[in-house]
Amino acid sequence: MQEEQPDTMEKKKILVVDDNQDSRELVIKILGKKNYHLREAIDGEDALAKVLAEKPDLILMDISMPKIDGYELTQRLKSMPDCKDIKIIALTAHAMKGDCEKALAAGCEGYITKPINIREFHGQIQQFIK
Repeated sequence: MQEEQPDTMEKKKILVVDDNQDSRELVIKILGKKNYHLREAIDGEDALAKVLAEKPDLILMDISMPKIDGYELTQRLKSMPDCKDIKIIALTAHAMKGDCEKALAAGCEGYITKPINIREFHGQIQQFIK
């Protein structure tokens, strides 16, 4: 009988922040088959509470959301000592000239436009969650 090996790789925590349920579900479906602990937030206020409580390793941040938009939430998190090292990737339909630069200036480490490329998405995420 073979002994079970302990899980030496701790699951990385990813918070998916998007007010659009279909967008959240697609990301969860793609990443759910990988070794991640996935959580969801439906707006900026919900995300702020979950970040403070759970300290995810990575945040996939929509930009256009009610209550607190992704730019403002990113700036707030990056100004907090306990949250400044959390990687944040803008995951947004904002794909006009200057939108990427605006997200990076707000504190995002990466920028992925929607609609996401299903085949490339996990590879894009892995770059930030090593």
